[in-house]
Amino acid sequence: MLSELEPMSYHLLNIILHVVVCLLFLGVTQLFLPECACFVAAILFAIHPVHTEAVTGVVGRAEILSSVLFLLAFSSYSKATRRPHHTDWLPLLHCVIFVTAATLCKEQGITVVGLCCIYEVFVVQKLRLSDLLYIGQNLVASKAQPPPWLREMVLRLTVLILCALGLLIGRFQVMGAQLPVFTRFDNPAAVAGTPVRQLTYNYLLAVNTWLTLFPFSLCCDWTMGTIPLVESLTDPRNFATVAVYLALVLLAGSVLFSDDGHSEVVTMGLAFTVLPFLPASNLFFPVGFVVAERVLYTPSMGLCLLVAYGWHLLMEKIRWKPIMWTLLTVLIISHSLKTVVRNFDWKTEYSIFMAGLKVNQQNAKLYNNVGHALEGEGKFKDALEYFLQASCVQRDDIGAHINVGRTYNNLEMYDEAEQAFWKAKGLLPRPKTGEPYRVRIAPNHLNVFLNLANLISRNKSRLEEADALYRQAISMRADYIQAYINRGDILIKLNRTQEAQEVYERALQFDSTNPDIYYNLGVVYLEQRKATQAMVYFNKALEIDPNHEQALMNSAVLIQESGNSRLRHVAYERLQHLLEKGKANERVYFNLGMLAMDEKRVNEAEIWFKNAIQVREDFRSALFNLALLLSDSGRPLEAVPFLKQLLKHHPDHIKGLILLGDIYINHMKDLEAAEKCYMKILHMDPNNVQAKHNLCVVYVERGQLTIGENCLLQAASLAPKEEYIQRHLQIVRARLRKIKTKDEDSNSRNKVNPTVKPAISENPSNKKHVNSETFHSDKENQTSSES
Repeated sequence: MLSELEPMSYHLLNIILHVVVCLLFLGVTQLFLPECACFVAAILFAIHPVHTEAVTGVVGRAEILSSVLFLLAFSSYSKATRRPHHTDWLPLLHCVIFVTAATLCKEQGITVVGLCCIYEVFVVQKLRLSDLLYIGQNLVASKAQPPPWLREMVLRLTVLILCALGLLIGRFQVMGAQLPVFTRFDNPAAVAGTPVRQLTYNYLLAVNTWLTLFPFSLCCDWTMGTIPLVESLTDPRNFATVAVYLALVLLAGSVLFSDDGHSEVVTMGLAFTVLPFLPASNLFFPVGFVVAERVLYTPSMGLCLLVAYGWHLLMEKIRWKPIMWTLLTVLIISHSLKTVVRNFDWKTEYSIFMAGLKVNQQNAKLYNNVGHALEGEGKFKDALEYFLQASCVQRDDIGAHINVGRTYNNLEMYDEAEQAFWKAKGLLPRPKTGEPYRVRIAPNHLNVFLNLANLISRNKSRLEEADALYRQAISMRADYIQAYINRGDILIKLNRTQEAQEVYERALQFDSTNPDIYYNLGVVYLEQRKATQAMVYFNKALEIDPNHEQALMNSAVLIQESGNSRLRHVAYERLQHLLEKGKANERVYFNLGMLAMDEKRVNEAEIWFKNAIQVREDFRSALFNLALLLSDSGRPLEAVPFLKQLLKHHPDHIKGLILLGDIYINHMKDLEAAEKCYMKILHMDPNNVQAKHNLCVVYVERGQLTIGENCLLQAASLAPKEEYIQRHLQIVRARLRKIKTKDEDSNSRNKVNPTVKPAISENPSNKKHVNSETFHSDKENQTSSES
């Protein structure tokens, strides 16, 4: 709310929270470690390179905030058990609140309950395995009341366990009592069979342990082919798995059967390491990643605690203490430098994914993400290289082939783009013959249908093929709204507006709050020449989304086209709203100019038209209407540059040629230039009556009366009902008769010049603005962009 999308405050707050975690961790370690070892543990945690993803990446806020509350919950529980035979209920209540908040930040926050239980049993009550067995036997064999300390312990633990159960039940309710489903690209082992899945998941424990102990090969993404599956018992990586489990067993054994302060430190170190990691370990249920460095943020506390304690023990046993200080200094400096370097890796999308490729060249997602970063900078050729590499590394990665096709499309290599999209489509899972489609497909993979159909629909002869693709997409996912919208657009192009209407109405059954659907229904009714219904749906789209650009634009144009003077202010307000939102383009300026022309605000209209031309110098409608406006307002010579600009970009613009020719005749007296204009029109359209008539006027102005008479006869044959042509023909014939009587002086004094007013003036319909043309063009553009 305060910073919106300015990143500084997000990073600053993450740093502050990380400092808070370090201070809380320092306080927690004081429960188990000597003062110097506490500081070593805290400093190792503060600078650990594996934390960079959680602290530097803004999304890591979940990990840090959960850890703050995790440590607060544990600290509160330690205060509640300060007197082992008595419970301090206020800190225990705080503990329950912090557990709940930690879990709401990140699911692993709930594991602090297990940590508190272990702390209660092994540290507060100082029980060991033999003690637990003895207590269990006595409770079963004896009917005597349990001792007070046991009742207090059970009561405290019961409160915590009930809290955890309540959170779990709530979580399952939110999730619909089912676990999320991930693709094999996110977590390949999740879809592998036995024993491959179990061997791989257990090997991942060794990978995470190595990243925490030796964090120098860090990567932002470990999915897909980063870590190959462990497919047999003879895979040498199984030795790493055995080594991790052996270390855990030895440490746990020393805890369960020892009765000194050493066991308490090891117990809590193991608990801090193992328990927060369990939800992300894949051992109990699959998660959406193979390895994620951010989830090691809290578990690394346990390893830092154990390393600091081990350093403390060595300091006590080794005489040459400077050696231990030197080794610790080297460790701190090396980790600090790695953390600094790693922060530079996280500076941009491109840098973080390129850093990942240095560690791992078998992850197609990294290649794809480097391509996306380059694509965002408009470097499509460079992006294509990485997308192609991704499709080679992971040949069945549908997303990689979609990226390749989209980039080819951006490079206007349409045949190659189509081949890539067809290949992506061929990788989609297929239903069994005769059965409905029940396979779950990632929504972004379904985009292959949209991309392929959009590409195919460029060719008007293949619109039916594009329609079939949209229907196939809808059959795979009935609520695929974008497929409905795009299919409706294709049906409009096929002049099957009734089907398009049915498609949009069906889409409304799945999403009645989508303004695009209402807008497209408005377009359908507009194609059916039902302007009133179209306006209703445009207005409905604007009720849902007052900033809907197409609805604002085309409803304003529709109002202006209707000629309804009472609603012109609405059209003006909607266009002004687009300006205020920074959505101004040449069409907004143009239609503001049309509204100003309708209101006879000539100066204002001129300004809007010129703004439109500044945005788009070849905007034919704005150029012509500006020239027409200047000509009608008595400034025809100012219109000439705009007409020439119009004809430079649109040499076949007949109305522009007629208007320019009229200015040449009436105002510049350049008959040769006017003749060229009219001849060019007749070359394109031999039956154009206006051009033919005005060419006749040029001949008469030159004194070529016989040629003018023949020209007018041809014009009359083209338009026998046009009275002004017949009238002009009679005038020319009268002049010819007077010439034949040799009465030249009289003819000179009584010279009658045929009406050489612009042909646009002769035919009032030509004075109309070319608004209808512009509107249809705008409408088509909107429908295309909508798809």
